[in-house]
Amino acid sequence: MKHKSTGTLIRKLKEARGFESFCIENAEELAEADFCAYLEKLCREKRKEAGRVISASDIDRTYGYQIFNGTRRPSRDKAIQLAFGFGLDVEETQGLLRAADKSVLYPRIKRDAAIIFAISRKMSLTETQIFPMSLGMSIIGE
Repeated sequence: MKHKSTGTLIRKLKEARGFESFCIENAEELAEADFCAYLEKLCREKRKEAGRVISASDIDRTYGYQIFNGTRRPSRDKAIQLAFGFGLDVEETQGLLRAADKSVLYPRIKRDAAIIFAISRKMSLTETQIFPMSLGMSIIGE
């Protein structure tokens, strides 16, 4: 699904007859209020179990389940690790970061650009952690 630009959403919000109608018409564009619900939705869409996502994300099992059940909020790096665990593409990763209330990957930031590059090349999490480190940047989850 192609997402609307932020500029388009702002224009639609300004032109909306009411906030509720804006929300209904643009529901797919708005971040989930409940990150747990967002993760559950991703599990259904990607046909993955939470435990497998956590393992593939290289996140401590207990901490990972705390993220999934809502007792802990992930850091930005943990959210990025979850994106790898789910096998998300760049757009889906940006959506996960928004749902986690974290800043999206920004290509003008060298480390973020390296992560975008790695995701778009379908590098594994391990390869992606090594890649920025080889460029003198911190690894994901450090």
